[in-house]
Amino acid sequence: MKTAIIFGSSGLIGNELFKTILLNNYYNKIKVFVRSIPKINNPKVEIIKTDFTKIKQYKDKIKGDECFFCIGTTKKDTPDKDEYRRIEYNIPVDVAKIAKANSVNSFFYISSIGANPNASSNYLKNKGQVEEELKTFNFSKLAIIRPSLLVGNRKSFRLGEVIFTPIMNTLALFAFGSLKKYKPIKIENVVKATLYISKNESKKIIFESDELEKIAKSN
Repeated sequence: MKTAIIFGSSGLIGNELFKTILLNNYYNKIKVFVRSIPKINNPKVEIIKTDFTKIKQYKDKIKGDECFFCIGTTKKDTPDKDEYRRIEYNIPVDVAKIAKANSVNSFFYISSIGANPNASSNYLKNKGQVEEELKTFNFSKLAIIRPSLLVGNRKSFRLGEVIFTPIMNTLALFAFGSLKKYKPIKIENVVKATLYISKNESKKIIFESDELEKIAKSN
């Protein structure tokens, strides 16, 4: 039995991941790092109320077998550039450094389609730079998950997704080769694929959205 560590369990993918893990018996313990305490009463779950501006103070708690990092933000939610950079770049890198130092074997990072350290978009640049940093830590298993537009019930309204999801779904009908990865993907398929990847041996590091879709549907 194993211990799972989850950062970002209140987010779209993180919450689905947490609920899915909680319902199966693969992990006998789940450590959840959160800003506010959720109403959960389960002996498998350890809730760590976290000040993410002082993540290094939780070094002794970031211990387990597999770490799932699902934290992310938007410019709308975090307009301050320095704070945006801290959330999108510093926190995942700092968590990964601590996890590696504490002999956490596996690290799973929810990135984004189009992530690139040289991208003009700060969002994609930050994701790409985190990816490059993670590769230097030499985890026994590292998986970078790059979903396309997410299909699911968000707590907050995002106009861009309302506009572009149907457009990209239509374009996906005519997409071939590398263009297939731009098709919107259901949250549950991202989670299903991520957990499948976590349980199976593979040297592969980066998983594009169409690969996630394929894994989810075939397992």
